[in-house]
Amino acid sequence: MPADAPAAPADRDPHVLRRTEGRAGLLTLDRPRAINALTHPMVRALDAALADWADDPAVAAVVLRGAGERGLCAGGDIRAIHDDARAGGTATAAFWRDEYRLNARIARYPKPYVALMDGIVMGGGVGVSAHGSVRVVTERSRIAMPETGIGFVPDVGGTWLLGRAPGELGTHLALTGGQIGAADALLTGLADHHVPAAALDALTADLTRLPVEEALARHTTAPAPGVLAERRAWIDACYAAPTVEEIVDRLLDSGVPAAKETADTLLTRSPTALKATLAVLRAVRAVDSLEAALDLEYRASCAALTGHDLVEGIRAQVVDKDRNPRWSPATLAEVTDADVARHLAPAPGGDLGLAGA
Repeated sequence: MPADAPAAPADRDPHVLRRTEGRAGLLTLDRPRAINALTHPMVRALDAALADWADDPAVAAVVLRGAGERGLCAGGDIRAIHDDARAGGTATAAFWRDEYRLNARIARYPKPYVALMDGIVMGGGVGVSAHGSVRVVTERSRIAMPETGIGFVPDVGGTWLLGRAPGELGTHLALTGGQIGAADALLTGLADHHVPAAALDALTADLTRLPVEEALARHTTAPAPGVLAERRAWIDACYAAPTVEEIVDRLLDSGVPAAKETADTLLTRSPTALKATLAVLRAVRAVDSLEAALDLEYRASCAALTGHDLVEGIRAQVVDKDRNPRWSPATLAEVTDADVARHLAPAPGGDLGLAGA
């Protein structure tokens, strides 16, 4: 950039493309090489666009898309989180504050917020899409909250969404971090409509000139069958157990091969993250708003930031890529009640306070 080039406004970011066309405000996450992973400036840019368009009579609906062919958004920039946590910094907590506030804004947005959840949609990508009023999936959608695999807990309102899925399906997805496709996203309440990926450009064009319901009616189709409906019986029975240890025991004793495979998966996840996730998920079921859930998640996130497993999990999965995290404590039995309780204790720098806002 030339030295005399004007600086970008503080509420703009080159990785978030915003424009209006017809009756729609179009937002595109534009970091395709990183599967559009969210940075703090991107979060601020999204929030600023939504604030600007909320009272703009020319914008009847907002459409969120991801650049490239790989997905809407792979989540937050976890390498940056790793580096900040190792350095004992404050940047990640500040990022989460703004990210969770954005999630709440999306959920309460006064206009249709249409999220095109094509391809990979994970972690923070779920946060900027699944709280919207119109969630569109495709045959390429791969949706997950994979946090326990990196020593973290589901956040961005993920526990609120998963805690309200039918039966114990959300508990299963939160603990395993498993990916689901279009039909299972519809079943669990993470999405509303299925549209073929090849029709997304046409749908977007129609959204710029037609009411949302009319545009969707032109393109919505039935998805291919999922797998969760047929697994619902053993999932509900096993995940209703009061502790992670008993959940694992029930899965192993169920006599169902898929359940045993699930137990094996759980035993590769961070033991601390598993127990903390179950505690937060069940605490969130007792609150009455997304904002209250985000407040609880912020506590758990900040606790994980100062623990061992988050840095180690990101190291193993993303930095060194040896896929061999050394969790500490290493087993479920070694995780104490105090280890879990610190994830629900007030955050050191103060809670978000969203529920009372």
